[in-house]
Amino acid sequence: MRIGKQEQAYTAIATSDADSITVRGLDLCNDLIGKIDFTDYFWLLVLGERPQREQRVMMDACLVAIAEHGLVPSVQAARMTLAAGPEAWQGAMSAGLLGMGSVVAGSSESAGRFLEEILQKADADGTDVETAVIATLKDLKAARKKVPGLGHPQHAAGDPRANRLMEIADELGVSGKYISTLRLLAEHAPGIIERPLPINVSGAIPAVILDAGWPVDALKAVPLLARTAGLAAHLLEESRRSIGFIMSHKADLAISYDGEQPTAGSGKTTA
Repeated sequence: MRIGKQEQAYTAIATSDADSITVRGLDLCNDLIGKIDFTDYFWLLVLGERPQREQRVMMDACLVAIAEHGLVPSVQAARMTLAAGPEAWQGAMSAGLLGMGSVVAGSSESAGRFLEEILQKADADGTDVETAVIATLKDLKAARKKVPGLGHPQHAAGDPRANRLMEIADELGVSGKYISTLRLLAEHAPGIIERPLPINVSGAIPAVILDAGWPVDALKAVPLLARTAGLAAHLLEESRRSIGFIMSHKADLAISYDGEQPTAGSGKTTA
């Protein structure tokens, strides 16, 4: 990204005048409102073109798969923030979205970039993808690093969300090089890393959506948009049946203090 003085700046997303609002070359009121669903509009906004049917269905499936996953850390942060500031939905929503990093929810971007790196490695080395996958897994094992997109603490036998997303991709005919690479990782990882490593939903989402035509640089937008819907549900429930302070109290009870103790006589005053 270029930073500095520019004589003229441009945007191709939207503009407006006294009589109309234009979004991606379409009239918002006459061409879009009431005539396009939100997933189509999301794709149009980001990429500047309407999705094909297969792309829309795949994106829908990804958004549904990742929108809600219980009281994960980002949800707890949002609910406790709302409990402390009931009028600040925007603050609570922000708290939940800011917690979507490389470990939870935002891990889809890491997994997608990992798949891209393997494919680039195969091209650069002049090898097939399977050879690049095996070499990459060996490097990760030597460095004692996790394999992005594989493994799940609860779904050790296989993440059902990941399995369903890849089934849909196969049914739609969008499965391509990213899903193929992910499946090669899942095939070779258990033997090289020496433990069960099924494909998880954070690996499946980027694989299926990249094969559908979504750009790598916009991967994080998918879980962010999906989790916004889930957070809205939690915030409404929090406003009606608050558990924010209960969660805070339970955490206080569950965590023991192991810091230094005050020395004898500290804090006392003499007359």
